[in-house]
Amino acid sequence: MSSGGASRAPEQQAYSVPGMPGMTVPIAHELADELTPALLLVVYDAFGQTQEDAIYDTLAEVTHGDALEYLYLERVGAMAGGGLDEADQTIHEINLLDSQVARDEATLTIDATWQVIGTVGHAEHLHVRGNTYKANLSISPVEGAWRITEFDLRDVNRDAAGETYLAPEGDQ
Repeated sequence: MSSGGASRAPEQQAYSVPGMPGMTVPIAHELADELTPALLLVVYDAFGQTQEDAIYDTLAEVTHGDALEYLYLERVGAMAGGGLDEADQTIHEINLLDSQVARDEATLTIDATWQVIGTVGHAEHLHVRGNTYKANLSISPVEGAWRITEFDLRDVNRDAAGETYLAPEGDQ
């Protein structure tokens, strides 16, 4: 398994979660609907970074192995053609719309659907977006923290793209 031995994690050890109290394996299974968005929020924070090392370091806080490589390459690939001079997105909230959770020892396998509501900026205007994503995730304790160890994106729906607003004068 690519989770680095996480399947043998002690049952009652609490593993860290960004912005939340640590969770044992049974609590993480019970609260997977809170754990999943907490980890995804950090992934989107990484996607808002403009420097490759900051993207990698932020992703490494909540991903590991195949998921870290996949998500890092996705973001850096999106930046191909010159990169970004400043952050181009602000995430306002992540809503977990649906999830099915299975547990195999310390690894949680989650079939998740979530919506990300955020602002995407361009030179002279902002778009508020509500994109919906479907993915299969594996979440395991690795090096004292819960991390996404596998990430298989199955669908992206950008139909709820919101309205366009003029950027404030001082931001141009």
